[in-house]
Amino acid sequence: MRVLVTGGAGFIGSHYVRLLAAQGDEAVVLDKLTYAGNRENIADVSHTFHQGDIADPVAVAKAAEGCDAIVNFAAESHVDRSIMGPAEFILTDVLGTQVLLDYARHHNLRYVQVSTDEVYGDIPLEAAPSTEDAPIRASSPYSASKAGGDLQVLAYVRTFGVNASITRGANTYGPQQYPEKLLPLFITNAFDGLELPVYGDGRQRREWLHAEDHCAGIDLVLRKGGAGEIYNVSGQERENMDVIRGILDHTGASPDLLRHVADRPGHDRRYAIDSTKLRSLGWAPRHTLDGGGLADTVAWYRDNRAWWEPIKSGEYRAYYEAQYGNRLGS
Repeated sequence: MRVLVTGGAGFIGSHYVRLLAAQGDEAVVLDKLTYAGNRENIADVSHTFHQGDIADPVAVAKAAEGCDAIVNFAAESHVDRSIMGPAEFILTDVLGTQVLLDYARHHNLRYVQVSTDEVYGDIPLEAAPSTEDAPIRASSPYSASKAGGDLQVLAYVRTFGVNASITRGANTYGPQQYPEKLLPLFITNAFDGLELPVYGDGRQRREWLHAEDHCAGIDLVLRKGGAGEIYNVSGQERENMDVIRGILDHTGASPDLLRHVADRPGHDRRYAIDSTKLRSLGWAPRHTLDGGGLADTVAWYRDNRAWWEPIKSGEYRAYYEAQYGNRLGS
């Protein structure tokens, strides 16, 4: 199968390019190469590369020519950045999705939209995990933009008969994740002896999903998922502080580096999703945080300073100072 992987130079997308190559499929990557896109992530994997924006119909048409399917990882994806500037999220996550769907519609391509558990919003601690028919209750500009993309997909299925499915994944972790997200931020800061900024009391609950397991679920939906169907890809639920303590243990960093700072505006307390529907297709995760997933991720960042050290300057440094400078009093 020849698959257009949008956002294929990013974190989860690059893992999916690796999966396709391992299976003998042909990956065509379309990536805008924003701050989080890095061609080094797929430099050693067979693929065809196009630099471009999914909101540009000409770039999409050029990259998608001859493809059998589109799997859309391309997104502005960080909640904190969406609070600082929502406009780019709408352009990529909603308009970009619509442009891709138009191409899939006119060329009869299979389409998979990679979405997020955050569209379900805050889940009460005592509540059961969200199933795919739970209402959308997006809290942040990021999750609202992803929900908008999801609704575009469902509309194109119903109105135009596009063969499209949606996956909604949990918090994803693993090697090559841009160090603005919690795990790589805290891991790399711990190695450098820098402060670890914990939002609020740190007792927010998330499901943690390894990138390889996430991509396996997405690929299964590509091949076996139904048109107009949504599939949750769940992880292992943990309080943020439990995960942070694990990072301290695996890095050997001092707990004195922890700093409880002002919480994120509108911060959801808990995400939890039910993946029974995807498991019925044959999916099961192979990694857990406690079973080596966290330790292996920490080891990758320990062994690959040459990958992340250059990132933590320039654009990243400006973002970090804007996001955490006042919170940390620096």
